[in-house]
Amino acid sequence: MKKLLYSKITLLLGIVVWLTLSFTLPGDWSVIGERSVKFTSDKDVIKVHGNDWYSKLKIKVVDAPLHISDFDVIFENGERFDVSIKENIRQGGESRVIDLPGGERRIDRIEFRYKTVGRLRGGTANVIVYGRR
Repeated sequence: MKKLLYSKITLLLGIVVWLTLSFTLPGDWSVIGERSVKFTSDKDVIKVHGNDWYSKLKIKVVDAPLHISDFDVIFENGERFDVSIKENIRQGGESRVIDLPGGERRIDRIEFRYKTVGRLRGGTANVIVYGRR
């Protein structure tokens, strides 16, 4: 009897934790995609995971600095939003906040072009895209 009760409590707590982590509240930034970019390439795609709607984005670059020369957001309906970004982002730095047109929208993927900045140590940088509802 006690074993069954503990199993039910554990299951209930697991569901509560999952629900808490699965949903983004308005105003919170959450990671919607990331990509380890190699400096032998100059274009990459980040497939956005989840089914949430977003009104703002920002980019964080870790492990090495990066110059982002083009940044396109492709929405779920196929519409493309070309972000005028042309920005050097230092190691550990973030871009400006990008407001998406039309309020909250579902994003399918992000395509971006980049160049290396300075001397390379590890040969890769990690690009993390955050979304806000």
